[in-house]
Amino acid sequence: MSFVAINVLTVPEPMRDVLEERFANRAGEVERMDGFEYFELLRPVTGQDSYLVYTRWQSEDAFRAWVNSPAFNQGHAQASADGPAASGSQIWTFQVVQHKAGAGSDA
Repeated sequence: MSFVAINVLTVPEPMRDVLEERFANRAGEVERMDGFEYFELLRPVTGQDSYLVYTRWQSEDAFRAWVNSPAFNQGHAQASADGPAASGSQIWTFQVVQHKAGAGSDA
C-alpha cells in the first residue's frame, strides 16, 4: 500500500496568500519523482492556522528519495531565501492500510 507524508505548516493569517502563491508557482519537481502519486495543499477553513501539504507515494523509500534529492533542497532553499511564510512545521507520516474511492472520484 501507499505511504503518505503530511507537512503541517503553521501559517499566520497575513502570510496565507504568500504561502498559497509559492505553492502555485512551485517548479513541480515532485511530480517527476519515481513513486510519486499525488500532492494536495489543504487550506484551513475555520479556527486553524495549520495548512496541510499532503503527498502520497508508492513507498516510504520513494518519499525519502524525494526528501534527499537536489530538487527538494533547491525548492526549499528558494523559499528560505524569500523568507518563511510558515512559522512552524511538523511532518506526519502514515501507511495507507485501506483505500476506497467513490464512483466520481479520480483517486
